[in-house]
Amino acid sequence: MIPGKRPATEEGVEAPLPAKLQRTEEQPGSLVADAGNVGNDGRVSDSDTDDDNRAPEPPALEIEGLYLDTVNRASLDFDFEQLCSVSLSNNNIYACLVCGKYYQGRGKQTHAYFHSINESHHVFINLHTLRVYVLPDNYEVDDKSLNDIKAAVRPTYSAEQVAQLDSVCEDAYDLSGKHYIPGLVGLNRIKCNDYMNAVVQALAHVPPIRDAMLLLPDLERKSPLVQRMASLVKRMWHPKLFKSHISPHELHQEIVNRSKRHFKLDSSGDAFELLTWLLNTLHMDLGGSRKSDSSVVYKAFRGELSVATQQLRDTRVRTREEDPIEMDAAKPIVRTKVPFLTLSLELPPKPLFADDEDKGEVGIPQVALVSLLQRYNGSTVVEWQGQAKQYQLRKLPQFIICHIKRFTKTELSADKNPTVVNYAIHNVPFGNLLPKDAPVCGSHGNPTYNLIANICHDGQPALSAGSKVPSDLGQSTAVTLAASTAATYTSDETTSANSQYLVYLRHAANDKWYMLRDLQVEPVMPQMIFLSDSYVQIWQRNDE
Repeated sequence: MIPGKRPATEEGVEAPLPAKLQRTEEQPGSLVADAGNVGNDGRVSDSDTDDDNRAPEPPALEIEGLYLDTVNRASLDFDFEQLCSVSLSNNNIYACLVCGKYYQGRGKQTHAYFHSINESHHVFINLHTLRVYVLPDNYEVDDKSLNDIKAAVRPTYSAEQVAQLDSVCEDAYDLSGKHYIPGLVGLNRIKCNDYMNAVVQALAHVPPIRDAMLLLPDLERKSPLVQRMASLVKRMWHPKLFKSHISPHELHQEIVNRSKRHFKLDSSGDAFELLTWLLNTLHMDLGGSRKSDSSVVYKAFRGELSVATQQLRDTRVRTREEDPIEMDAAKPIVRTKVPFLTLSLELPPKPLFADDEDKGEVGIPQVALVSLLQRYNGSTVVEWQGQAKQYQLRKLPQFIICHIKRFTKTELSADKNPTVVNYAIHNVPFGNLLPKDAPVCGSHGNPTYNLIANICHDGQPALSAGSKVPSDLGQSTAVTLAASTAATYTSDETTSANSQYLVYLRHAANDKWYMLRDLQVEPVMPQMIFLSDSYVQIWQRNDE
């Protein structure tokens, strides 16, 4: 609909419309050529057909482009929850493209309508339909210059674009000219949400999870958690951001509500607990079932273990307490096959004395990752809840998540094991843990894995004593090494508020490593990864 008035002049007086666009009193809804050429019956006289006597008609683009020069992209931020800034309603929300605030509705007596009159801000976009309107005249504007704003609200990707993310490294710049790499975007730290940022950054670099979020159709039919997860991942990989950082507030707030405040923004949490909860919840929300291929989560991370269980009283008698436990084949042994999403690795006990008596130096114990993985070779017997167990890997997934158990929680305190884990970042032979009769994985029988992400914990543990994992976390464990969580040990005493998680990520397109700590994004040498004590790791199978 064409507006009924022109913008104000410099003196503040409203500029009259050209005679061609003035409305008649007899027909207030119509436009006529000239008031002097209107007869008593309201029709245009024959003199209007004379081109020499008519005022020139303004171009259509001039009319539709009214007020578009007032759009201020620097003030726009679509990362926050879509709530009206006045009524706090989430229904029919419009964003003012001049100041960036959210308002409800566009008709008369609505907050957006009053805002357009009181502040002289006239251009609004519907955050659901992405249609742009000029208020208070209430007509729609369809201009190509607004496409970048629509893409910022809801980025879209084609299958060809997604297929090139791991092969083409595209440099991008925000409105201020700051350089960033799509996918390696800093996330705001709201309070103590650093553990959430690290987990989201890691999952956003697992190709199957990332691709599913970028190409996920019909978001309106998905759960709020899936919608907000997909929206955040799409913005993280968007090559035309207005700002080189993103606020994850919308997703984090949904995590708080969905977990019934087990994971909070105002207190530190455990990254591994959040990772397992998020994977299981996404699996269910995406329509997953017990089948291994029922969701993208199970397709990427689900493997299979064979577990042999025997009561401790039936094991062989040990001559010394420090001798390893051995099962007695003559006694009953229960064998079962169980799926897993993560693999937990036990560190050697923390030494009682840190000083090396021989050298007089402070020493930090070290252990190789391949030694910790022997827990799943089918011959190592471990004790768990009064039972002797043997774990044998039967099927390796495409991605393996390794959880290195560093924290010991009691009712009075939480302790952290500072043991350094040594590992290679390329061609780690996880296939050596499989039995000879195991099904072939990948392109060969002995699959190797490459590290693609490493989440780290800097400082002392920030876990509250006696905290419990939600009952819906599930018992699944993951064998995927596409993201690795590491913990850096410091001798200085730190409080829970100072405890931070960070993540090392390998960008597949340029094969370089980056360290991400909330808003901080820095390139690092691969050798720097070993300065941190790994906590959670994600490995990707090498199928070449």
